[in-house]
Amino acid sequence: MRRMSTTSRVRRAVVQLILDRGLSAGAPLPTETELMQVLGVSRNSVREALKALQALDIVEIRHGYGTYVGQASLTPLVDGLTFRTLVARSDDDTRALRELLQVREVLEEGLVRRVAAGIGEAELDRLDAVVGRMAAAGTAGEPFPELDREFHELLYASLDNALVPQLLSAFWTVFRRVGGARGWTEDPSPEITVQRHRDIVGALRERDVEGAARAMSVHFRGIEARARQASRGVG
Repeated sequence: MRRMSTTSRVRRAVVQLILDRGLSAGAPLPTETELMQVLGVSRNSVREALKALQALDIVEIRHGYGTYVGQASLTPLVDGLTFRTLVARSDDDTRALRELLQVREVLEEGLVRRVAAGIGEAELDRLDAVVGRMAAAGTAGEPFPELDREFHELLYASLDNALVPQLLSAFWTVFRRVGGARGWTEDPSPEITVQRHRDIVGALRERDVEGAARAMSVHFRGIEARARQASRGVG
């Protein structure tokens, strides 16, 4: 217990050191020896703390070169959510996935309301072009998950919020990992999926904030229904 407490304390101290010194991603950290002196702890305590921070992508250990500030990506979140969803056990084994989709739905409904207020014609034209490529792929019998992902990332580009694409990418990656593992990612009705994306763009062109949010909600209800059907062997 004492070792765990020390590791936790050293971990917090290293994070505070990064913040106090204003170190950015890629910047070198003090050596292990320097950290031992600054923090007044043993080499093992420093190493355990750095390993824990590496797992969180807060630091990057480059063997033979040193330790650097990490990217602080959402990779740990993705891995944690994937594990949580895959190990979920209930009468309805899609429950964990539906919970994930519900969180993303709430996020995107709120974001699309903001987008509707200021998205330009050029951005709408680009969204239309992506939907056109989705339709062509569907007609050719080809799946288009990456086009779907591109649509949602492009949709919120005008917000100029760096965290939004990271969060969406995290949710998307978890859905593809979990859905792929359980066979839930096949789309039996691509033409409906295409139309739902068209409806989103159409509402945005009309500057219909509530209509855009409604169209987004319908889109996610369709994904949830697809997962339920797949889990029951329907479609």
